Amino acid sequence: MFEFNASNPARALIVSDAWHPQINGVVRTIEWMVKEAPKFGVDLQVLGPARFRTMAMPSYPEIRLALAHPRSIRRAIRAEEPRAIHIATEGPLGTVARRFCIKHGLGFTTSYHTRFPEYLAARLPIPESWSYAYMRRFHNAATGVMVATPSLEDELRGRGFNNLVRWSRGVDLDRYYPRPAVELPYPGPIFVYVGRVAVEKNLEAFLDLDLPGTKLIVGGGPALETLKAQYSDAVFVGPKLGEELAQYYAGSDVFVFPSLTDTFGIVLLEALASGLPVAAFPITGPIDVITDPKVGVLSHDLREACLAALTLNRDDCAAFAQNYSWHESAKAFFKHLYPLKADWSVPDYDH
Repeated sequence: MFEFNASNPARALIVSDAWHPQINGVVRTIEWMVKEAPKFGVDLQVLGPARFRTMAMPSYPEIRLALAHPRSIRRAIRAEEPRAIHIATEGPLGTVARRFCIKHGLGFTTSYHTRFPEYLAARLPIPESWSYAYMRRFHNAATGVMVATPSLEDELRGRGFNNLVRWSRGVDLDRYYPRPAVELPYPGPIFVYVGRVAVEKNLEAFLDLDLPGTKLIVGGGPALETLKAQYSDAVFVGPKLGEELAQYYAGSDVFVFPSLTDTFGIVLLEALASGLPVAAFPITGPIDVITDPKVGVLSHDLREACLAALTLNRDDCAAFAQNYSWHESAKAFFKHLYPLKADWSVPDYDH
């Protein structure tokens, strides 16, 4: 267990291929860990792509991947002299950091944020079993693999993943709360989706539904222009942040989450905190968050779920979201970090 000491903060390092200026759940989660870290006596730093030359990720041009010599990454890790290392992603930075830790006998933790095998299979003819074999090898070298939900933990354990520990998520209750006066300029009822507009989000399952009112899409991504052209009856407003995003939540009637691949879905908590009932498929993520039938409807018939969610009480949704906080999420994260005994003055750490 990582030792906390507010009077003498310990340096910890997150290595992540997902970081600013990207906008996604991984980045948002890391942002909150950095924000909460001082309360736990931790000086938390992030080693992200911005420190190196980058290239656009194929099919995701807004995601930049580090193009750095492994030596440069190793030296960047050593320069931080961390007392704990957490590897958040399986990309170029995460891969080099993992090799570095293994070579020098340094314990490290990882987190399973993204269903990379499913995402890859949606774009390329690569069997999920091959990708899961790689992911299993990547994560099983860690002292702890942090997962967000019980169902994901059970699934990964069934796939041969070891050392699984729980790290849930939170919601910014100061930002997301019911705003009864918000009126959006669209016919009601308003069914809203917030998130990346990409093939793995299964948005067609929502956009193909015969629903009254308006289908509203808030977010950007590689599939945005294609879906805008294909679904002229829906409203696409692009990515929104902060108070503007909160207004879209509060002014809608049902939050629709059509994804079949998300491991959690922070947007579910943001919607609930805004007083917005959820309609989703009964899969990993929604089944772990929507645990009270008063706040959402889970069904393999998404249209049925959307219409039934219209009848739910917004106050119940907002009250339910109070159970989640980023402070409790951070407490679990720092509890699971592995304390290093590394002597960073040893020259061998450069290699």
